Amino acid sequence: MSRIRSTQAHDPKALTIPQRYGFLVGTVAPRPIALASTVDAEGRRNLAPFSYFNVFSIDPPVLVVGPTLRGRDGTVKDTLANARATKEIVVSLVDHAMVEGASLSSSDYPADVDEFAKAGFTPVDSDSVAPARVGESPVSFECKVTQIVELGNGPGAGKMLVCEVERVHIADDVIGADGKPDPSAIDLVGRCGGNAYVRASGDALFEIPKPVPGGLGVGVDALPEEWRHHPVLSDNERARLAAIHVIPDETDVNEHKLIELSELFMEHEDDAAALEQALYAEAKTRLEQGDVDGAWKTLLAYNPG
Repeated sequence: MSRIRSTQAHDPKALTIPQRYGFLVGTVAPRPIALASTVDAEGRRNLAPFSYFNVFSIDPPVLVVGPTLRGRDGTVKDTLANARATKEIVVSLVDHAMVEGASLSSSDYPADVDEFAKAGFTPVDSDSVAPARVGESPVSFECKVTQIVELGNGPGAGKMLVCEVERVHIADDVIGADGKPDPSAIDLVGRCGGNAYVRASGDALFEIPKPVPGGLGVGVDALPEEWRHHPVLSDNERARLAAIHVIPDETDVNEHKLIELSELFMEHEDDAAALEQALYAEAKTRLEQGDVDGAWKTLLAYNPG
């Protein structure tokens, strides 16, 4: 049965800066991490991680990195100052093997300190921009900063660096047999609230088939009333059932009942409650296996009459 949760409402303007920070970064998560490499006007390197980061366009290819003014006094961080001065940045992604070093690089070192050295990372010359890329990173993007969008002027105010990608460097060992980046091999990490991170690989990964282009799922409102409220089915399972494009017809359901479900019906022919439980369990198993059509037929075969 769908959940409608009780909530507490907050006016962000009535919260302190630390409270706003805690609510926003503790809830909008996980966030990918950009390990941003820049140089100042004198060519001195700087490296810093940012989780206000994502891809925003494919044509042109654009990433956005969001440094904020320091929360304690509203001063400008080195990444922002350097991006303003040179209009160049390299964004390197952070995998699990390098996350501790990335965290260390967030320390507020003086401008003349090289965070590559402090964090133990290897600077590698870029092809098209002055800042170095991180040699240990699975993916790096050489970028030109085309815009800096000012979101505010006080402590904690964000500045959006609009970064057009000039080069992409992808490690050989993260490319799968299909020629695409393999999510498990790339082993990225995401930032959550407080000291929490997530690791996007292995058992943490799961797949949801995308809707077929041009096809429309029947929708949750098309499910039988009993399915929409049955306690055995979760919200996700109902949505999975609702993604089907064509509801199985009676002939297909009867054939499925005779071939696939005959043993269940014979086993529970004198116990309607046990039959219902067994059929819903069978449908859930089929949904877990990606057999949405079979789950529909299994549930439609149950007709308590």
